[in-house]
Amino acid sequence: MALHPRNKYHLRDLHREIDLFDRKIAHSETYAAFATEELRAAEIKKLRTKRGTLVKVAAELVSEGIDFEPKDLPRSFKTAEASPEPAQAV
Repeated sequence: MALHPRNKYHLRDLHREIDLFDRKIAHSETYAAFATEELRAAEIKKLRTKRGTLVKVAAELVSEGIDFEPKDLPRSFKTAEASPEPAQAV
């Protein structure tokens, strides 16, 4: 595994890679043809494991204080942050 400098450009690339894995997972869940559902589940598990590793590294970089642009965040991160709290009934 190559060592990358721990800077904002590496974090941006990680965010892009996470977004790519999100798209691969979505494609595997809906459009990709697999011989059995077990093979589909195994492929999705493999993709989610790789994505999880990338998310962990990205979180470490953010916790170290490395700056990033909000526009560079993966779509899955944006939807999690942008979802408003449900309105309280008065």
